[in-house]
Amino acid sequence: MSTQPGYEPSCAPRRNSLQLVVTPKVRDLGGFSVRRVLPAKSLAKVGPFVFFDEMGPAVFPPGQGIDVRPHPHIGIATVTYLFDGLIMHRDDLGYTQPIESGAVNLMTAGRGIVHSERAGADRDRRSTMHGIQSWMALPDGHEEIDPSFVHYPAAVLPQIERDGAIVRVVMGNAFGVESPVHTLVPTLYLELRMRADTRVALAADYPERAVYIVSGSIGVDGERFGQGVMLVARAGLPLDLRCTADARLMVIGGETVGERHLWWNFVSSSAARIERAKADWRNGAFGSIDGDEEFIPLPD
Repeated sequence: MSTQPGYEPSCAPRRNSLQLVVTPKVRDLGGFSVRRVLPAKSLAKVGPFVFFDEMGPAVFPPGQGIDVRPHPHIGIATVTYLFDGLIMHRDDLGYTQPIESGAVNLMTAGRGIVHSERAGADRDRRSTMHGIQSWMALPDGHEEIDPSFVHYPAAVLPQIERDGAIVRVVMGNAFGVESPVHTLVPTLYLELRMRADTRVALAADYPERAVYIVSGSIGVDGERFGQGVMLVARAGLPLDLRCTADARLMVIGGETVGERHLWWNFVSSSAARIERAKADWRNGAFGSIDGDEEFIPLPD
């Protein structure tokens, strides 16, 4: 996926344990909708996370499905975390890997990578898709590392029960459990499934944290929040989540990576590096994907 101009969420300040509430912009991409949560007007990132989209939920009739043509990235690591459906990842490193529900495909763009995201081979059947796509900016000194790709099956991600909630530790360490997913900067990424009338306290052990409500509703500081908003925690304070209707939540956070420029699919601490990436894509200097000759042109 990529950023789009004029597609920015809005932010509202809060007091007590919350700093901001982010309301995403919703866009119809033809057959499914996307909610853009990050970057927002008053919130460029949370920890290393500079981009956060909810894709779907979508139902595709036979013969249709997601078709994101080959496109480039620099300076980030991407994670597509699916609740439902399947997306086929292909890249110019030669990897072809289905993105399946609960698994993590960690693609590190570094100095440059090209990939596509398409429906699976069997398009003759009705299909579904729902998930989160996020980008994490690479820290200083690592922005130009060699590109790489690592697949982590769903079964290797630890899952625990905490105060009546089911917690999957996608990245980082939480509640004494650590994910095997390797990151270059301390990163927090969790899926929480909570039943009504349960409570979970998120410790302030990462400098920046936020909670995105995929479904259901939760209460924080005596205020109720529903589906499709991100709650940004105030630094240094624990965040007490009270579930008011069965909920699925995604928690992101970690250490910040400093100021980053973001244009289309390119992220860098250097504006000049972004300009070079634009020229490289325009001039065909990036790699190509065997068997997938289409591409997304550089935006005007």
